[in-house]
Amino acid sequence: MTIYSTPDPDSEDQQVLGEIHAFRSDLADVMRVPRRWAGGLRRSMLARAIQGSNSIEGYEVRIDDAAAALDDEEALSADEQTFAEIRGYRQALGYVLAMAGDGDFRLDAAAVRAMHFMMLSHDLSKSPGSYRQGVIYVHDEKTGENVYEGPAAEEVPALVAELMNELTADGDTDTLVRAAMAHLNLVMIHPFRDGNGRMARALQTLVLSQCGIGEPAFSSIEEWLGSNTEDYYRVLGLTGDGGWHPERSAALWVKFNLRAHHIQAQTVARRNHEAGELWRAFDELAEQFKLPERVADELFDASLGFRIRRSTYVRRAGIEQRTATRDLTRLTELGLLQPVGETKGRHYVMGELLAVVRQDALASRRPVVDPYPWMRERLIAGIAH
Repeated sequence: MTIYSTPDPDSEDQQVLGEIHAFRSDLADVMRVPRRWAGGLRRSMLARAIQGSNSIEGYEVRIDDAAAALDDEEALSADEQTFAEIRGYRQALGYVLAMAGDGDFRLDAAAVRAMHFMMLSHDLSKSPGSYRQGVIYVHDEKTGENVYEGPAAEEVPALVAELMNELTADGDTDTLVRAAMAHLNLVMIHPFRDGNGRMARALQTLVLSQCGIGEPAFSSIEEWLGSNTEDYYRVLGLTGDGGWHPERSAALWVKFNLRAHHIQAQTVARRNHEAGELWRAFDELAEQFKLPERVADELFDASLGFRIRRSTYVRRAGIEQRTATRDLTRLTELGLLQPVGETKGRHYVMGELLAVVRQDALASRRPVVDPYPWMRERLIAGIAH
């Protein structure tokens, strides 16, 4: 074995795995029942995954610009380069979504290289789809130091092939652990000149979805990783120790990923509950103010922090421009939305009344339980074992 080997989960891990699968099973049961807010929740979760994975690489983008990439619309505020990166990642994630339920799909080196090409085809200088030809380092911008050196370039094809064989081999390894190891090995092999972190996270999501751990929108941990970037780099640093050392234990890495899945699963369940509360409130508002049912999608997006554009509303609701203008004007008058900007650049954000409605829906929010309460202290202290 020349890549990182899969550690055996200990009793603590087994308990956490059981709880994660219970969360996922409960969510799957809930999502089988048609809910009016399911599409909006799914879209927001995908946008958060795109936002989170790219933020790790320093591409800061607002959630509605990530959603704009999903919708093939222009960005509201992201610069051209950042939005090109976001759209590239959306292309790769779209591939993951398409292949998740395809029984004829084969996960191999060609598929990984195809994903990389989709992700970076907007910048040919980064050799999209091709393995690197030389040495590669991970550079810490804060310290100015190289903190990781990948294996020699001539070893990359064989290492990626070994990883693909490992992922497609029959075995009784839990899918969550298998996906975590896919992520670790690809990011440590660092097979490409650029985009290795995003590729590793997208591969993890692909393995999860391909093996039946729910659909990518609800099974991905990319959002959580983006919100915990420092800990993510800490655990990679402790696992790799500055270079290609596959003889080292991956036990802490697996625990870190299980922690992410556990917390993200709780977050998804909580958001689904809160979405239901919000939509019930929207129904009451529609009845009280004689609003058309179609405005609920826009109110939901605004409550999540999205900036609402008339053009998006027209497309999604299938209405005329003047109808959209009338609806948005009415929502503004009621204080549900607040206009920002003038003419062409005008958009709408959450108004005072909608903020009150949202606060009421979140009033009973349950706290998130940390399944590994000791982990953050250990990561900060730099203790690998």
